[in-house]
Amino acid sequence: MSTKTTDTTMTRAVGRRKEASARVRITLGTGVISINDRELKQYFPALLMQQKVLAPLVVAGKDNAFDVSVKVVGGGTTGQAEAVRHGIARALVAWNPDFKPVLRAEGFMTRDARSKERKKPGLLKARRGRQWKKR
Repeated sequence: MSTKTTDTTMTRAVGRRKEASARVRITLGTGVISINDRELKQYFPALLMQQKVLAPLVVAGKDNAFDVSVKVVGGGTTGQAEAVRHGIARALVAWNPDFKPVLRAEGFMTRDARSKERKKPGLLKARRGRQWKKR
């Protein structure tokens, strides 16, 4: 769900992936990204996760044009990084709909619906059964 506020100074959006949910707010600024009141490099020390988060801004060519503030809950580090990426992409489209074809082509606008399969009764995990032993 992405909504554009009445003034043009701020835009909000929500991004999700697996169990992670990220509430993203973008404003015009200098490229500062804070996640749960911490700097991007402090919250995601792995370079790959930082690149995932920054990818929509880089593709849109606005990596130093917006300040991004994110509140993310649930999931693991990869799910959170991809939820933030999804939220930033949706916020950019809410800010300027001209970004949508570029971000859609990169796959940032699609919500990845894959999630953990539930455990079935009589099995050890979702599909893993007991090991059969003849002797």
